[in-house]
Amino acid sequence: MCGRRVKIVCVGGTFDRLHRGHEALLLRAFEVGERVVIGVSSDAYVESMRKKHKVQPYEERVERIRRFLEERELGGRAVFVPLDDPYGPAVTDSRIEGIVVSEETEPRVKEINEIRRSKGMRPLKAFQIDTVLAENGKPISSTRIRLGEIDREGRVVGKKHQRKEKKE
Repeated sequence: MCGRRVKIVCVGGTFDRLHRGHEALLLRAFEVGERVVIGVSSDAYVESMRKKHKVQPYEERVERIRRFLEERELGGRAVFVPLDDPYGPAVTDSRIEGIVVSEETEPRVKEINEIRRSKGMRPLKAFQIDTVLAENGKPISSTRIRLGEIDREGRVVGKKHQRKEKKE
């Protein structure tokens, strides 16, 4: 993994129930890239994943990220693109120089770079973040938030809070 700043970096995901782990991923992208291409899974792509739970609509997920970035005065450096596959512009845009991934998604970088090489493009520099853990030591995830185990900050929640999170 590399530590040098690049002109354009990409990051992607579903970003359902924006949480502290997502925020760490996004903030890392803005640390290492001057411009950040944020790929957000489209509603059609989410549907094709056949998730066992409902995912917030694309526009809601993008708006939540926008608000998070604007609060930190980073919005002007972001470009949003819908993802209709696991690769997005990482395999089509030769201007992108880096990619920010979590430990969970890091293996995808090898695939992306193989596709880029086959198209005569330079491989992406990978910037990996550590898994963000909840206070109980388990990874923060949208699924755990949806199940009411934890909140978006990774705090273990009680019954009263569980009902509130499930409604969102």
